[in-house]
Amino acid sequence: MLKIGKFAALAILGALAINPAFAEDKSAALVNGVSIPQARIDLRVKAATAQGQADSPELRKAIREDLINVEVMAQEAAKLGLDKNAEVVQQVELAKQSVLVGAFVQDYAKNHPVSEDQLKQEYDRLKTKFGNKEYSIRHILVETEAEAKDIIAQLGKKAKFEKLAAKSKDAGSAAQGGSLGWAVPSNFVPEFANALLNLKKGEYTREPVQSQFGWHVIKLEDTRELKAPPFEEVKPQLQQRLQQQAIKKTIEELRAKAKIE
Repeated sequence: MLKIGKFAALAILGALAINPAFAEDKSAALVNGVSIPQARIDLRVKAATAQGQADSPELRKAIREDLINVEVMAQEAAKLGLDKNAEVVQQVELAKQSVLVGAFVQDYAKNHPVSEDQLKQEYDRLKTKFGNKEYSIRHILVETEAEAKDIIAQLGKKAKFEKLAAKSKDAGSAAQGGSLGWAVPSNFVPEFANALLNLKKGEYTREPVQSQFGWHVIKLEDTRELKAPPFEEVKPQLQQRLQQQAIKKTIEELRAKAKIE
């Protein structure tokens, strides 16, 4: 089955789906009578400068040469009938849809900006959620309640928590003596978080804690004050987060209105 890369797919898309609006645009080059619009070069320059490159005659020349290469390959692909290949046709359509989706997301973000009040409300909500304290935690995760009770019994006989953690189903923390590092309770499922909040420094749970993952034995190593980063520092991340949430909600609304069979 024929497979083409992203570069080739975009090249074919450019050859097959030329917007009529570009036909009257100033031509930057002619390839076998087919015009490469100046607007296409400008678009590539815009993308390059957005990534930190300086707009220069050398950059524009390099982009022009690259687009000529793209046009030459696209024309040859069409001569070979590749534009009729079923997989190519689908990849061209997917490339076109990807561009349209990107344009939709940018347009939505432009016309539905996140307000300063929304950002501050989200900041305050997250501060409340995370609280003012973080916890250094170890845990051992096992399959059954009986296994968890056996571990608790061994701990009561002065067994080392770190050594027993080697039996944990949580391979990542097992290799670290059961350590989950520093975290806030809201990072965990409610059963785990509630048990953690009832522990004092150095204590472990005297009864197994069940969650959707299995049975836990939890130990609180230490606590420390959690200082939230300043609003201005996390503002860009909050903005991105809220925009993503809004776009996700819009997609759900569009799906609800769509006739899907």
